[in-house]
Amino acid sequence: MHLDLNELSQLAPIFRELFKGYHVSRRDPELYAQLSNFQDQYRTLFKALGFELVCDTRGFYYFVPDLAAAAVNKTAQRLALFTFIVVEHLADQGRDPVAVLDGGSLGRDELPSLLEKYRDLFIQAEVQTVEELEEKIMRRMTQLGFAGEENGIYRFLPPMHRFLDVCLSVQQDRDLAASLHSVLPLPVPVLIDDDSDEKLLQTDDPLDLSDFEEESEEDAMARAIAEEQETDA
Repeated sequence: MHLDLNELSQLAPIFRELFKGYHVSRRDPELYAQLSNFQDQYRTLFKALGFELVCDTRGFYYFVPDLAAAAVNKTAQRLALFTFIVVEHLADQGRDPVAVLDGGSLGRDELPSLLEKYRDLFIQAEVQTVEELEEKIMRRMTQLGFAGEENGIYRFLPPMHRFLDVCLSVQQDRDLAASLHSVLPLPVPVLIDDDSDEKLLQTDDPLDLSDFEEESEEDAMARAIAEEQETDA
């Protein structure tokens, strides 16, 4: 593909934002329009530079992070943890987590109760005060394009789907496991004694173990003769 760098007029700011982990969405009209209009050209150019540009159909662009770096990225871990917490918090309140995280909002005044309710989890993320929650999580969410903040209201943006997808996947796995255990209960093995004091595993519908005993040569021959006589008859 021929690349005309003159067409990629927003190359520098686009690369700068994507490189630092920012997610470009419709909230950034110039950058988003440029990526949408020249998506293939940008993807080809960035691939040559060693970066994979992803276009999510829900309306945002980002670079696939290096797996090794992502594994130890505290910011990513904190944002993922926060998303899980918000999903559970909203569900407990009877609010639809998907509706809130897909363009909805969360007030700054809700943060103290959120921190108190999930203090043990936040401590694992090295967040112990409301100030740290705002600095280490909420501010980073706005810096990376996951949310916008105005007048004490955090409004979630389309890139939140990256974390929301993970949360929903985990919940679906839990629901499936619960459903399987309730609808299709597995028989519990119990130990019983037989005449030789050997222990056998038995279920509610035990197998006839004699079906699997090895047949002796004499028994096999007798069975073959009997089958032959039945055929002749």
